[in-house]
Amino acid sequence: MHDHIASWIWVLIPLAAIYFGHQRRMARIDTPQSDAESERLRDEVRTLKERIAVLERIATEDAPAKALDREIERLR
Repeated sequence: MHDHIASWIWVLIPLAAIYFGHQRRMARIDTPQSDAESERLRDEVRTLKERIAVLERIATEDAPAKALDREIERLR
């Protein structure tokens, strides 16, 4: 009888730890951020989007490729 109870304890304690740990993590995720932190994050996202747009423009610009082609032709 005591072995049976001990077996259940060995099973239930880790399961309880997993469950309550999960609950704590979920509570942290659901916690709303302060308005100042939200605004800071919005500004950061806006800045990153602007930087990505510049990088995309540089990567897709045609002028450097044409200038390189002309330079190669001039050197031949």
